[in-house]
Amino acid sequence: MASKLLATKPIDAILAEAAETHEHSLKRALGPINLVTLGIGAIIGAGIFVLTGTAAAQFAGPAIVISYIIAGAGCVFAGLCYAEFASMLPIAGSAYTYGYATMGELVAWIIGWALVLEYAFGAATVAVGWSGFVSSLIGFFGAKLPFNPTPAIIIPVFGHTLHAQVDIFALSALVVITIILVVGVRESANFNSGAVMIKVSVVLIFIGLAAAYAFGHWHRMQVNWHPFIPKNTGHFGQFGWSGIMRGAGVVFFAYIGFDAVSTAAQEARNPQKDMPFGILGSLIVCTVLYIFVAGLLTGVKSYTSLNVPAPVAEGAAAIGVRWGVLLIDLGAIAGLASVMLVMLLGQSRVLYTMSRDGLLWGWVGKLHPRFRTPYITSIVVGLFAAFLAAFFPITLLGELVSLGTLLAFTIVCLGVWVLRVRHPGVHRPFRTPWVPVVPICGMIVSVALMLSLDAPAWIGFGAWLIVGQIIYFTYSRKHSTVQRTLAAGASQEQNAQVRR
Repeated sequence: MASKLLATKPIDAILAEAAETHEHSLKRALGPINLVTLGIGAIIGAGIFVLTGTAAAQFAGPAIVISYIIAGAGCVFAGLCYAEFASMLPIAGSAYTYGYATMGELVAWIIGWALVLEYAFGAATVAVGWSGFVSSLIGFFGAKLPFNPTPAIIIPVFGHTLHAQVDIFALSALVVITIILVVGVRESANFNSGAVMIKVSVVLIFIGLAAAYAFGHWHRMQVNWHPFIPKNTGHFGQFGWSGIMRGAGVVFFAYIGFDAVSTAAQEARNPQKDMPFGILGSLIVCTVLYIFVAGLLTGVKSYTSLNVPAPVAEGAAAIGVRWGVLLIDLGAIAGLASVMLVMLLGQSRVLYTMSRDGLLWGWVGKLHPRFRTPYITSIVVGLFAAFLAAFFPITLLGELVSLGTLLAFTIVCLGVWVLRVRHPGVHRPFRTPWVPVVPICGMIVSVALMLSLDAPAWIGFGAWLIVGQIIYFTYSRKHSTVQRTLAAGASQEQNAQVRR
């Protein structure tokens, strides 16, 4: 029983699926630049525009720069492990497939189910934030909407009334993103590349303005940077080195999303070479941008005044750029749109691969005859995310996203180590250095951040996993391709024994 639950999917079978190029397979249309922009599209979102100021004001002060370096280093550990797997097993399933190849079917199912929290719930969370920036942009121009973008509705439930807010902007954004994903991966990548260009341009403009300001007001920058590491208040996490570490835990979530690049491996033209470039390249670019923004922001404006909803906009205003609010709104709108696209793309590809393995229903893996995209799954996931975004506030979604993501990081890091021991001779176009040190460091960082989350998040996460186990034991285990192969092999062995 236990051996069947932990049955692994043969690496040869995964490689055979990855090599498929017929009309019923995913279309290979992505180059290295597409993959880097996918990673940047997933990583740079509200984090750089909001978390930088919040973490500096509450935890680390100007030393938030060090927090970003620590968080980026922690992500690099997981990124190196993802890069090895993505180049070796260029399949759409990402962490789900890596877990299947190393630790067995039950672990793979758990991580695949947890990825729904990262991608679908993550897209919903981002959509709510996107709606807020759109409303802010409209208000900047003094325009008044003829309708309320978040009208309240009353839903009767078993004799009681449930009051809910319907976020029309968030709902509309996810519907449009879903349509783009259905049309094709190349069109999706082009849309994402355009959005990435806009938001990176906005970030670079802020860096340029702040750097120019620094040359003329160096004394003021030095005053705001002093002390660089504010003295601890006597409580853990409130400034000092403990505050730097706590700040690293907060801004770590500004990096979440780079793993979505690995879900596009089956649509990359040269995954063995381009996947590591896409994963690590996007991480490096975003880390450099984060460090520059954090350093300059705390220089142009005192960290004590940055605990506001739009700290980067406040920094632009301090420089004297009156259109700073407009600049940040545009960057955030473009940034969050690309995050939604990459999250939903990743979700549909993971579910597509799970369906191909027999763990989900056949319609989940059905491809559009013209666009060669998992269109039914894209539509269902888009509608599910739109429902979450329309009716649930961000606070109910955020920590669940973090738990699902960090569990995926942990499994991938462990998987690299396990596969090195079990299959040392498998060709690895990219090799994670210093195994097992790098995987162990990645696991330590991920588990530590998981344990730092609140109890309600763990309760919700546990309930979500229970629902997943019900689906697995009532449907998935009975229809699993790997389980059927094992059963067929056992039957042939029994027949051979009878004949003997």
